Amino acid sequence: MKLFIKGRTQVFDTLESTLDPTRKSIWFHCASLGEFEQGVPIIKAVKKKFPDHQIVVSFFSPSGYENKKNTPLADVVVYLPMDTISNAKRFIKAINPALVLFIKYEFWPNYLLELQKENIPILLVSGLFRKEQLFFKSYGGFMRKALQSFHHIFVQDKASEALLKKHNLLNVSVSGDTRFDRVSHQIAQDNSLGFMEQFKQDHLCLVCGSTWAEDIAVLLPYLNSMPDTLRVVVAPHKIEDEKIENFRKKLKQTSVRYSQHTDDDLSQASVLIVDTIGLLTKIYSYANVAYIGGAMGSTGLHNILEAATFGVPIVIGKNYDEFPEAERLRSLAGLFSVQSSEECSEILNKLMENDSFRNKTGMIAAHFVDQNTGATQKIMDYIAKLHSDGLI
Repeated sequence: MKLFIKGRTQVFDTLESTLDPTRKSIWFHCASLGEFEQGVPIIKAVKKKFPDHQIVVSFFSPSGYENKKNTPLADVVVYLPMDTISNAKRFIKAINPALVLFIKYEFWPNYLLELQKENIPILLVSGLFRKEQLFFKSYGGFMRKALQSFHHIFVQDKASEALLKKHNLLNVSVSGDTRFDRVSHQIAQDNSLGFMEQFKQDHLCLVCGSTWAEDIAVLLPYLNSMPDTLRVVVAPHKIEDEKIENFRKKLKQTSVRYSQHTDDDLSQASVLIVDTIGLLTKIYSYANVAYIGGAMGSTGLHNILEAATFGVPIVIGKNYDEFPEAERLRSLAGLFSVQSSEECSEILNKLMENDSFRNKTGMIAAHFVDQNTGATQKIMDYIAKLHSDGLI
């Protein structure tokens, strides 16, 4: 909360001292870190197409801002000031936007209505809508009006498109999810990590990414009975020393923390706990199977596509109804949802012991990502048309 409040006191000073007022900007707004990653393919494409425009990235949450405040993709990164008419007017004047893109979520009516008054094109990308949302309630008229401010709404699936059109929001089309483009590019990167080479060696490797307490509770019986030939990486979503040490006490296997490791530790340990950020995406390239956290509790499933793009079978918890990519991949048999520690142990044992089953499942996951790329190009085609029509 301190970061949330303090960060917003410096926004206008930062903008006025950083941006060139004689140049136009293109503004991307992201709720948090996940939405930023979703927007990266578009940010890169927009920078390439409009090299003379300044790139402004705003965040609502500290987790996004603190992680990406120095990203080279933007000329300036700031918190979005609270949604008041005066803040909206001042912010828009300060950044002088030619185009605005909101990523997936976040609908701030005062900002949207002020942008509309200024005839500045606004796009929503990778949108996802459900009938339970405020927009579609009898008392949600004000929020529906905010949605009408968008020049175009690009959604992830046909269900979202149908829902919006049912409520007379017709400026909508299905582009898919830009996260597929984001993760598909990861394969072409250098994903090598020396410590992972030392840790994994010739063993099979289970990577448990973005885990919460509920995930650890389900995984622990399997970890305490796993074969000596298996290596496991656990990357907690929140790095909290006390919880990490409590977890290590419950483990029967030899474990080591990334922040404290030596080469000898890595060679002798069966479980590596990654207590830092920024490594998980590359670590997935070493996985034979991945358990993705968040869905065993109520915090929300984390990104399954980062692992799927490497052709890795995926196991998740039970609460994933709001994540269409997980539902689709499960229907293709590239992902498994578990309700209990018994189910978790059963599917992990099967995946580790049956090479054919594991490889086939991984191929389904990789193919799923490959077949769903292209959202960025659809959005850029629309932006190119706005440009040719003189609207940018």
